[in-house]
Amino acid sequence: MLTRNCLSLLLWVLFDGGLLTPLQPQPRQTLATEPTENVIHLPGRRSHFQRVKRGWVWNQFFVLEEYMGSEPQYVGKLHSDLDKGEGTVKYTLSGDGAGTVFTIDETTGDIHAIRSLDREEKPFYTLRAQAVDIETRKPLEPESEFIIKVQDINDNEP
Repeated sequence: MLTRNCLSLLLWVLFDGGLLTPLQPQPRQTLATEPTENVIHLPGRRSHFQRVKRGWVWNQFFVLEEYMGSEPQYVGKLHSDLDKGEGTVKYTLSGDGAGTVFTIDETTGDIHAIRSLDREEKPFYTLRAQAVDIETRKPLEPESEFIIKVQDINDNEP
């Protein structure tokens, strides 16, 4: 009984899950209003996925703990796909440590840490970024939240 149930489950996953396709291709029905651009069709699947281009998504950045260099520590770069390099986009930074711990170059989107950080004191910072049109002051992208994690160095003897 258990073997038959396992076999049934395996066959269902293989055929219904789309891992195996039937020998006869089945005609796909589409609507006239359905978008055809950037659509991925997978044989044997009942649905399709539409690719959405994301031009303004940030996950996380890293910064070294207890950095003692003479220049501010480079963390990363924010960039919008709408920024064509013509100087019409202004990048802003807000949130945890913006302006006091981290600074952003408004024209390039480069983020720097302007002071030494201690991971034991604060392991990460949550910030928000925005790309704004310089002339109209209107947002070009929705505000995006990201995390800067402080990377640990072995500063304690074993």
